[in-house]
Amino acid sequence: SLGLTLVMLAFVVRLLQVQAVDASAYAAKAEKNRYLSHKLAAERGEITDRSGVPLATSVDAYDITADPKMFTPQESKVPDAPEQAAALLAPILGKDPAELVRTLKSPPSPRYAVLARKQTPQVWNQIKDLRTLFAKKAREDKARGGPGVSVLAGVLSERSSKRVYPNGTLGAGILGYVNADGRGAGGLESMLDEELAGRDGKITYAHSGGRRVPTAGARETPAVPGSDIELTIDRDIQWAAQKAISEQVAASRADRGYVVVQNTRTGEVLAMANAPGFDPNDLSQADSTAMGNAALQDAYEPGSTAKVMSMAAVLEEGVATPGTHVVVPNRLHRGDRLFKDDIDHPTWYLTLNGVLAKSSNIGTILATGQLGPDQAAANRVLHSYLRKFGMGSPTGLGYPGETSGILAAPKDWNTSQQYTIPFGQGLSLNAMQAASVYSTIANGGVRVAPTLVRGTRGPDGRFTPAPAPGTTRVVSEKTAKTLAAMLESVVDDQEGTGTKAAIPGYRVAGKTGTANRVDPQLGRYKGYTASFAGFAPADAPQLTVYCAIQNPTQGSYFGGQICGPVHKKVMEFALKTLHVAPTGKQPPRMPVTFTPGA
Repeated sequence: SLGLTLVMLAFVVRLLQVQAVDASAYAAKAEKNRYLSHKLAAERGEITDRSGVPLATSVDAYDITADPKMFTPQESKVPDAPEQAAALLAPILGKDPAELVRTLKSPPSPRYAVLARKQTPQVWNQIKDLRTLFAKKAREDKARGGPGVSVLAGVLSERSSKRVYPNGTLGAGILGYVNADGRGAGGLESMLDEELAGRDGKITYAHSGGRRVPTAGARETPAVPGSDIELTIDRDIQWAAQKAISEQVAASRADRGYVVVQNTRTGEVLAMANAPGFDPNDLSQADSTAMGNAALQDAYEPGSTAKVMSMAAVLEEGVATPGTHVVVPNRLHRGDRLFKDDIDHPTWYLTLNGVLAKSSNIGTILATGQLGPDQAAANRVLHSYLRKFGMGSPTGLGYPGETSGILAAPKDWNTSQQYTIPFGQGLSLNAMQAASVYSTIANGGVRVAPTLVRGTRGPDGRFTPAPAPGTTRVVSEKTAKTLAAMLESVVDDQEGTGTKAAIPGYRVAGKTGTANRVDPQLGRYKGYTASFAGFAPADAPQLTVYCAIQNPTQGSYFGGQICGPVHKKVMEFALKTLHVAPTGKQPPRMPVTFTPGA
C-alpha cells in the first residue's frame, strides 16, 4: 500500500512538472515538431487533337516553399539566415535576392511561404544537393562543438505540375492558357477548367528541424486527376491553316486573319487558326491583343460572302431561278443613295447565277427586292433566312468571349441597311458563323451546330462522347444543290471572282468577299475585310474552308486575290490529309450572262 502511494505521488509530481513548471519548454518543443498541412495538386487533364496527339499537357514540377520560423535568429543561430539563404537560392530560382528576403522575413503565414512556383525537377534537385551539402557542414560543425545549423534547413518543396503546350503557338487561340495558380484563364482551358482540373488532395504530417517525421501519423486525402479532353481539331490541318494565314497576313501587312475548317456533315471544326498568335508556354512575350480567339471573338461585316444567304432566300421562296435574267445598271438609285458594284461597268445582262459569280451588289439588291410585295415585306423575309443561318445567335460552341455578331430586327433597318444587308454590309458576324453558312449549303441545307470537343476521358479511362450537335433545316436540299452549282461558277467560270481558289482535279464551290471595314478604334469605315468561303468537292461536299483577313494594307485587298489562295492551300492540304478523292464528274457550267432580245 505504501509502495502504491509512493508511485502515485511520483506521477502527480511529474504531472505538476509537465503542466506547470516545464510547460513553456514542452510547448516550444511541440511547436518545433509541429504538424504541417499542404495540398496535393491534382494532375490536370490533357487536351488532345482528334487522334490523341497532345496539344496541352502537364509535366512534373515543384513549388519551392519555406518554413520562415527556421530562418529566425533563434532557430538558425545566425543573425542573417534569410540573406544567406536568398543569396544561395536566387541564382537557381531566377529571383531577386531582396524579394526572397522579404518573403522569409514577412511571410503571409509564420510557418509557410512560397518562394517560387512551378519549378522543374532539375531546379529542386539543385536545391536538394545544396541542402545536403549544408546539412553535412552543419553536422561537422556540431561535432566540433558549434551550433550545427544549416541556413537551408527550412527550404522545402511541394509536388506540383506545370502546363506545357508541346506545339508552341499551334492552336493557341483555341486552347487558351492557365494562370500562375494552374487554373484555366483563357480559351478551352478556362471553358473546360472544371473537367480538366480534377480535385486537389491534402496531406498533413509532422515536421521537425526541416525534415518530415515519417512515423508521426500522417493523414492524406489523395488528389483526383482531371479528365482528358479530345478535340475535333486535326493537328496537321490546324498547322497548314495557321501557316497559310500567318504568311498571308504578313505579306498583306494586315491587322490579323483567321481560317476555319469544318466537316460539312458532322459540324466538327478541324481547324481554327488565328494570325498573329501567341505561345502559351511564354505569356510574358505575348501581345495581349493576340491572346484571344479572334475567329470567334471578332465581329465584322462579311461583305459578299453573305450573298449566298440572300440567294438561298430568293431560290427557296421561288421568286427566281439560276437562269433568271437580271439587268444590272452601273448605278442603282434606292432610298437616298446611289449603289454601285466594286467596278464601273456598262449595263450587265446577267443571269441570277451570273449575279453571284460576278458578285454584283446591284444584282443582289434587285433579286432580294422580289422577296415581298414591298421592301418592308422583303426585308422581313430576308431577315428570317439570316436568322435560320445563325446570324445574330451564338454558334453553339459556348466559347468564352464569343460574339454573336449583330443583326438588327427588320423594322430597325435604316434606309441604307435595307439595301446593304443583302450584300453583306450593315450586319456583323464572326468567322465561325461565316463558315457555318457554307457548311449548311454543303450539307444539303441542314445546319449542324459546330463542335470543338469530341469527348472526354475520365480518370478511370472511360471515354464519354460529346452530345450530338443540334441540327436545323434551313433550306431545301434542292435549293442547297442549286446554290452549290452556282457557287462553282464563282471559282470555275472565267467570269467568276474566285478563280484563284480553283484546285486542279477537284470541283470547288466558293464565294469571294471584300467588305468595307469598321475600324474599332475610329468607329467608322476604314480599310477592308477580305474573305473567301467555299467547300469541296462541290458535288459531294466534305470540307468547308473559310478565310478572312482584316485591313490588308499592302498589295491587293480583294478577297478573291488574297483569301482565294489561302483557301486553295488549306483545302488542298485538308483533302489530301483526309484522303478525299476527286469525284471525277464535270461541273454543270451554268450560264453567267444572257444576250438581250435573244
